[in-house]
Amino acid sequence: MRTAATILGIGAAICFWGALSSVRADDLNDYPTKARVDYVFGCMKANGETRDILERCSCSIDVIAGILTYDRYVSAETVLSMAQVPGNLGTQFRATEIARTALDDLRRAQAEAEVRCF
Repeated sequence: MRTAATILGIGAAICFWGALSSVRADDLNDYPTKARVDYVFGCMKANGETRDILERCSCSIDVIAGILTYDRYVSAETVLSMAQVPGNLGTQFRATEIARTALDDLRRAQAEAEVRCF
């Protein structure tokens, strides 16, 4: 027969693992579905529209999401988009250290995704 202490210990362990697993799930799913889908569509346009590429592109955004927070990803995507604007506004996004760091972070995450998924 189990003692009350044993039952409480088991209950505490279950609560601990439940909390731990939900933290991990939240961490893995901090990118909105729309952002993941947009990435996969763009990736498929660039690499081919096959089932195999769909799986590889899905893997790729999962890897990126595991490396970069969503806020860092949005910052880098914004810099990437704005850097294409001609003139002084685009220069601000091409020439600042913050912009270069954001792009470097995104490129490193994409390179890791390339290695793991393609």
